[in-house]
Amino acid sequence: MSDHHGHSHDHGDHDHHDHAAHASHKRLGIAAALTGLFMLAEIAGGLISGSLALLADAGHMFVDFAGLVLAFAAARLALRPADARRSYGYDRFQILVAYSNGLVLFGITAVIVYEAWRRFSEPVEILAGPMLAVAVAGLLVNIAAFFVLHGGDKEDLNMRGALLHVMGDLLGSVAAIVASLVILATGWTQIDPILSVLVCLLILTNAWRLVRESAHVLLEGAPAGVDGAEVGRQLSARVPGIEDVHHVHVWMITPRRRAATLHVCVPEGADGTAVVRRVKAMLSADFQIDHATVELEHGRCADAGTTCGGDHVHDHAGHDHGSGHAHAHGHHHDHGHHGHDHAHGALPRPA
Repeated sequence: MSDHHGHSHDHGDHDHHDHAAHASHKRLGIAAALTGLFMLAEIAGGLISGSLALLADAGHMFVDFAGLVLAFAAARLALRPADARRSYGYDRFQILVAYSNGLVLFGITAVIVYEAWRRFSEPVEILAGPMLAVAVAGLLVNIAAFFVLHGGDKEDLNMRGALLHVMGDLLGSVAAIVASLVILATGWTQIDPILSVLVCLLILTNAWRLVRESAHVLLEGAPAGVDGAEVGRQLSARVPGIEDVHHVHVWMITPRRRAATLHVCVPEGADGTAVVRRVKAMLSADFQIDHATVELEHGRCADAGTTCGGDHVHDHAGHDHGSGHAHAHGHHHDHGHHGHDHAHGALPRPA
């Protein structure tokens, strides 16, 4: 017997999610516009002054502008309602863009480090005066864009990816100001590539964190601090009328949207609807899981064909945590979250 209806989703949380999504795409649009306008100014300045350095930086700004536009498009797409083909909606596209932006940042820093090495070994003439003027203007634009994005949702990986692009430009502007002042005072042009490499190291640290976290979401990893086995134990211990909980799978649609599927074994004649409601209420209150699909069973697990409460229970709940006994009973079903859902015809509905 399975419960296929009524997810314990708080409409207040859903409204907050929609409001945050609208605010995010507006902030990203403003930041993209600021970056795009300054990029055009740099191109004009480079063409007028004949400065290759300005045109090269404009090329870097174009990559960041493209990243911000992509992040803006992802935030807009996430506002689309769920449909038959995308039953969870389009929120995941933001995670994909965040992951892509993180990889692009790796590429940008690799190019900058290569260029820095080349310039350090073969110093080129730098027009410190125009460089300082453009760097100051760039700093002001990037500070404005940084504060626009910094006020956004800290858990939004898409927003964080965009923020890293702007932060890279901001740090680059600071480095350019310091370098131009040193060159004006001493004529030592090698300070420019040295500071560029230091900025790259700071960007790489944050880019790696962004890629790691977004990849974890795309791989349907469990939210931080939520262990499937512990969820099963807590439900078994605290919800009246439950004999056993197993096949617990917990994952993130986005960092703000958590989902779970699980099997709950109850005695014959038990009020299954009441048990499901208590389970969902506890998942929402204690683990912030507002999309849960609960499959009720009596006596035997429908998948494994074994008695509920057997040794397989917590082995499967801890499958993602390296248990060496996950397949000890010869189960052949797929442990992937969505594959598991389809096997039971119990895919959680979107919010």
